[in-house]
Amino acid sequence: MVQFGALAGRPTRSGMLVRMSALVPRYVDLLWPALQAAIALGGSASNDELDSAVIAREELSSQAQAVLHGDGPTTEIEYRLAWARTYLKGMGLLTNSRRGVWSVTAKGREVTEEQIRPLHAEFSAETRKRNAARKNAEAAARPESAGDSSHDEPDATLADNDNWKDQLLETVLAMSPDAFERLTQRLLREAGFSSASVTARTGSGDVEGLGLYQLALLSFPVYFQCRRNSGSVEARTVRDFRGAMSGRGEKGLLITTGTFTGDARAESRRDGAPPIDLIDGDRLCELLKEHALGVRTTTRVVEDVEVRPDYFRSLEPR
Repeated sequence: MVQFGALAGRPTRSGMLVRMSALVPRYVDLLWPALQAAIALGGSASNDELDSAVIAREELSSQAQAVLHGDGPTTEIEYRLAWARTYLKGMGLLTNSRRGVWSVTAKGREVTEEQIRPLHAEFSAETRKRNAARKNAEAAARPESAGDSSHDEPDATLADNDNWKDQLLETVLAMSPDAFERLTQRLLREAGFSSASVTARTGSGDVEGLGLYQLALLSFPVYFQCRRNSGSVEARTVRDFRGAMSGRGEKGLLITTGTFTGDARAESRRDGAPPIDLIDGDRLCELLKEHALGVRTTTRVVEDVEVRPDYFRSLEPR
C-alpha cells in the first residue's frame, strides 16, 4: 500500500479511503431504507431506481455518492446497496426477476423496522451454517466473522455484485480504441439497432455516433456516446451530451464503464429537457452477458440431499 506523507505525519492512502467510506452508511443500515424505497416506488423497482430513491431518502451528499469502492468503477453506495438488496432477498422481504426488477413480498410489506435486525442476524447465521461445509482451505484461512455480532461485513457467498463484472470491466478498459469501437457497434446491433455508425472517436477510445433503433414496426434515430472511464460521470457531462445531441437524434443513449452520480441521473430525467437513457458499467456487464459477447454463462445444478430416517425404519423387522 502506497503511503502519502507518512513520515511527515500525514494520513496514509488507506486511512483516507477508510474515512471516505465512512461517509456512506453500512449495508445493514441500508436494509430498512432500501425496503421502504421499494415500497414507495409502488412495490417494484430497478437497481437504478432503488439506488436513486435511497440516496434521496437518506439525503446522501454528493461527496458520499462519489466515493468509489476500491479502485472503482462501482461506487461505495452502489456496492453496499447491492448487498442490502441481496440480504433483503435472503430474508424473504424482496424478490427479483431475471431482468433485475426487485419486488416487495407480502412479508416485506408487513415487517417492521424493529424486526429487520433480528431477521438479518437469523439469515446471516443460517447462511454461515449452510456454507460451512463448503469452505475450502483458502476460505478457512481468512479471519472468521461468525462471532462478530455487529454484522458489518456481508457474507461473500451472497455476492450480488459478482467478481466477474469487475474482471469484465477491467478487460473492456484494457481494449484498444479500435476494438472498443467494434464492441460498441456489435452490442448496439445485438440490442436492436439496425445500424450503428461511429462519427467521432477520441484517443482514449471514447466513441460517439448515430444509430437507428428498431422497435417492432417503428424505428427512430439515436445519438449515442460510449465513454471508457473508471470514475463517476457527473451532471455537467449529461448536459454537454444533451447539447451535442441537439439536431442529431430523437433519443440519446449515454454509456459508461464507470458510474453516474445521483445528480447525473436526475439531469438525464430533468423536466422540460429531452430525456437521455443512461447505461453504467454494471448494466453494461449485464448486457454483454445477455448477448453472450465475451461472456459465457454456465448453469450449475445444486443437489439438496435429505436423509429419510423413515426409510431405514421401514427395513427393521416387525
